[in-house]
Amino acid sequence: MKNERIMVTRASMPPYEEYEQLIRGLWDSHFLTNMGCLHEEFRDKLKLYLDTKGMELFVNGHMALEMLLQSFELKGEVITTPFTFASTTHAIYRNDLKPVMCDIRKEDGTLDPELVEDLITENTCAIVPVHVYGNICDNEKLEAIAKKHGLKLIYDAAHAFGEFIENPDGSRTSVAQLGDASMFSFHATKVFNSIEGGAVSFNPDKYPFLSDRLYQIKNFGITGKESVDYIGGNGKMNEFAAAMGICNLKYVDSWISSRKAIYERYVERLSDIKGIRFLKKAGNIRYNYSYMPVVFEKNSYNRDEIYERLAKNNIYARKYFYPCVNNYKCYEGILDPHGTSVAKELSENVLTLPIYPELSLKDVDKICDIILFG
Repeated sequence: MKNERIMVTRASMPPYEEYEQLIRGLWDSHFLTNMGCLHEEFRDKLKLYLDTKGMELFVNGHMALEMLLQSFELKGEVITTPFTFASTTHAIYRNDLKPVMCDIRKEDGTLDPELVEDLITENTCAIVPVHVYGNICDNEKLEAIAKKHGLKLIYDAAHAFGEFIENPDGSRTSVAQLGDASMFSFHATKVFNSIEGGAVSFNPDKYPFLSDRLYQIKNFGITGKESVDYIGGNGKMNEFAAAMGICNLKYVDSWISSRKAIYERYVERLSDIKGIRFLKKAGNIRYNYSYMPVVFEKNSYNRDEIYERLAKNNIYARKYFYPCVNNYKCYEGILDPHGTSVAKELSENVLTLPIYPELSLKDVDKICDIILFG
């Protein structure tokens, strides 16, 4: 068998002919950006799929979050997690807001709501938790805290596309309905992609101004032919990205099913092994299986040794997330690297293993054999 490289993920793509057919009309219209027909079609279909009343599309998830924070005109401190991708904290800091690091829950890696209130000051304006690896934050507790203190609750849902909470009465709540607003990423490596892209979901009944403001901020702050009311930027999604999103939306459910089978094979092979731990999954969540995080306990396994061992066999896992954001050089003297011991421990021991729809169960077994037997 050829010893091909197995990456931690691989971009999912539709049949070429479907994408070609969808973009063919662009050669007639020459309308490639500025919220064209494909952009509007993609947004409408996403609103239905994610079950949300309000949505704006962006060039990527980072600009979606950065411009969402700007649209709420926040001032002061934002409580967030150090166990996340750089984008979350950068979006906060680039809005002249002060990130305040709150530790996470060991069992699932999400922001620990029991620690949030102790960090709230008179300067706190918002909480920005992350649905890390698709593990949904404790929204009920976070909503109660935000309401009690008059704070905005804005979710980084980059990992949580298409996830739903199954309610006791048989109904379900989309992750896109949680908090005051949520950001999604459609980067090529995500469970669902539009090559590059992102979105913000929100309730327009609660925030009727938000759609227009997001639209204007992502379009340089332009509010009319001769008026610019905001210091905006260029966050617009182009037609080629929207077309990829439209095509991929038809296949994402089958891709999630394939990911689930791969996830379950990893669990079958590794779950009863001393020194290997999986993050807890709630029983009432419809997951997207976007990542395959495995925690290696130091007394039995060395995460970095496993990482190198896999790499020598052309298998490329990822130390995701390492280091924690509050240990980045760029935040030295700005963020406190201490006080988030759970996040630090998880960052030093977690490894995300390869998972994507085309990954064969035979390759999953190979990966597990290398982990267990060398």
